[in-house]
Amino acid sequence: MKNKILRRLILYFMASFLVFALVIGLMFSVLFSQHNIHVHHAELERRAVRIAETLSAFIDDTARPGMGFRMGQGMGGMGSFIRHIEHIAMSDVWIVDSDAEQIMFGHHHRHSTGMAYYELPAGAEQIISEAFGGSVAFDESFSLFWDRPTITVAAPIILPNGLIAGVVLLHSELADISYATNHTLTLLLYSMGAAVFVSVLVAIVLSTRFTKPLNQMKAAALQVSGGDFNVKTQVLQKDEIGDLASVFDDMVAKLSMTFQEREQLDKLRQDFVANISHELRTPITVMRGSLEALLDGIVSDTNMVREYHSQMLKECTYLERLVSDLLDLSRLQNTEFAMESQVIDLKDVTEDVTRTMTKVAQQKGVSLTLSCDDIGFPFVGDYGRLRQMLIIVADNAVKFSPQDGEVQIRLYKDENTAHILIRDEGSGIHPTDLDHIFERFYKQRSEQNKTGTGLGLAIAKQIADRHGIAIHAANHDSGGAVFTFAFPLAPPR
Repeated sequence: MKNKILRRLILYFMASFLVFALVIGLMFSVLFSQHNIHVHHAELERRAVRIAETLSAFIDDTARPGMGFRMGQGMGGMGSFIRHIEHIAMSDVWIVDSDAEQIMFGHHHRHSTGMAYYELPAGAEQIISEAFGGSVAFDESFSLFWDRPTITVAAPIILPNGLIAGVVLLHSELADISYATNHTLTLLLYSMGAAVFVSVLVAIVLSTRFTKPLNQMKAAALQVSGGDFNVKTQVLQKDEIGDLASVFDDMVAKLSMTFQEREQLDKLRQDFVANISHELRTPITVMRGSLEALLDGIVSDTNMVREYHSQMLKECTYLERLVSDLLDLSRLQNTEFAMESQVIDLKDVTEDVTRTMTKVAQQKGVSLTLSCDDIGFPFVGDYGRLRQMLIIVADNAVKFSPQDGEVQIRLYKDENTAHILIRDEGSGIHPTDLDHIFERFYKQRSEQNKTGTGLGLAIAKQIADRHGIAIHAANHDSGGAVFTFAFPLAPPR
């Protein structure tokens, strides 16, 4: 990734914060400027009204409009009083008489005492007229008079008897408002700059924290692609990334199992090919040798020819049985191959197997006995396949039993489980073979088993597994092998 996501996240964080700061800055600038103007207007209005109220106390209650103000009236004269008010208000204060003919002001202006009404700038008459009407008015037309941006508030001087004796004009430079706004915006910019710096640090930390588990998963994925299925992401987070890491670990674990199963299947396939090749090579070699001897005329004696034919027939029978067993095993291993399940009595199956194998046992001089409880053994399964399973094991028992030996078959019930036991009196199973006798083509190399295909017990195991039957092989303490089957009498899954 080369930290592409990290860089993008940092840029996204910074861009988002800068856009946020820009929007907030613009909104703050406009709103704060308007707020300052509003506050300044309210403050000017308050001061102008207060000055007007103070002036009304120094004007004679009997004054009439048109009489004008007399210089020197009260507090050393009106001019001195105005200068005193200007000193307190720190702003230019003008007084307009009721006839609107004379304007008096303090020492802050270039005129010493006053000025005529006609010298006012254009538009100034409007707020004076509004003030004489009893309202407080604002205007910026005096900016031309002062040669600088100025805001002026006009407040009426209302005498106690309700007459308006004049108007107070209070001037204030807009620069004061601009200075306060600009100073505040400067502080805001410094604060935003510091916030941007801190946000970059926070963005780096958070982005690194976000990309670290992704890098861990990338490293784990690279190891998996290299064939290492034991790797873990080591990401423990209770969020979507943690869930992704957990799913990734589960996937790797399943891949590991699948890989191991594939290796086992590959080994089984190789073993199968090797075993089937070996099992096929021997009868084919015998048949080919016999045919070549017959065709070349090497064997001409009638009895010998008959013996060769008999041997080839045996080999063909063996190949037919091998192919049949392979087909059975292939069908049973296919989960889509359906069993013809029905409710049967295991006692009927066991008696059927005993009758069939008795004839085979008699040919070898082996006795076959059956013992079972006189009760029912209901079970849901495929009668034919269960019979085939028991015949395979019983046939092996007869095969490995010595002449005049005995094969015992016993059927009994233990709570909800039925048990079938088949025991012979042979040499038993070698301890090293016990764990492998149910594998394909695994068989004991002995004289008794020279015609075996090595698939019988594998087929029996598959039939048992398809019915939910537990099959177990062991050696009896008194000698011989014993196979046990545990049938759950409840219907198998």
